[in-house]
Amino acid sequence: MYVATLIAPAGGLEPGLAENLRNAWGGGAVQWLSQDEAAEFPLEAVPGNLWDIWADLQELRVDLAVQRAEGRQKRLLIADMDSTMIAQECIDELAEAAGVGAHVRGITARAMNGELDFEGALLERMALLRGLPEHVIADVLACRITHAPGGAALVATMRQKGAHTALISGGFTAFTGPVAQALGFDEHRANVLGVEAGTLTGDVARPILGRQAKVDALDEIAGRLGIDVSEAMAVGDGANDLGMLGHAGAGVAMHAKPSVAAQCDLRINHGDLTALLYLQGYARSGFAA
Repeated sequence: MYVATLIAPAGGLEPGLAENLRNAWGGGAVQWLSQDEAAEFPLEAVPGNLWDIWADLQELRVDLAVQRAEGRQKRLLIADMDSTMIAQECIDELAEAAGVGAHVRGITARAMNGELDFEGALLERMALLRGLPEHVIADVLACRITHAPGGAALVATMRQKGAHTALISGGFTAFTGPVAQALGFDEHRANVLGVEAGTLTGDVARPILGRQAKVDALDEIAGRLGIDVSEAMAVGDGANDLGMLGHAGAGVAMHAKPSVAAQCDLRINHGDLTALLYLQGYARSGFAA
């Protein structure tokens, strides 16, 4: 059996839309996970016109996913940080403080779209930050970084349901530490900024945590927990997330770059991070926060 899930921004899902789609696909009864926001219904098979309907619903700012019903509630969450759990790219915000924001943002955009090698692009951007005072990190955290909507509820609810949560980023521990603590993650991993005499060296410690390192982290954490990677949900937005998105039991492209979303069956373009709870069949009334 399969489950079709429709998710929209709060108040954006018309009841008639869910019923019409259920009727068209011959599905079971519609269950509302959050009134006018998220609904689901069972299906016996994946509809042949799934992606045509998905494209039509995108015009209405409604996300649609069809997945196997069995095993969709996961025991591990692996989440990217930049432009996923937070609304910004930390290296871009540091670059703004260093006066090279536009140049660095351009490199970041190309790297996250898969046009540039991640490690090479990271080192190129880091070199432009050489000499930036270390205290700027705290300023950026306080004034420029905001948590993505729904993130705290996602982490708290999955932990309440017994899942382990890990923030795995190609960014920096100077940011993942505070973000993981604020959002309630069990652990975090990222690159370590080089700092000497209170200023950034323009480099990071080796080995660099990139695309393969995220896959390895998923394998290592799942092994430590004694679970299979099929019991994990991964979420991210950039090309360096594709490895873990494809390796996890459920890989969610979250407001992702088009080239990334095109390679994922689970795509959230309009809902917030609580969409990952709806994809697992959790109702808003049962959210932890």
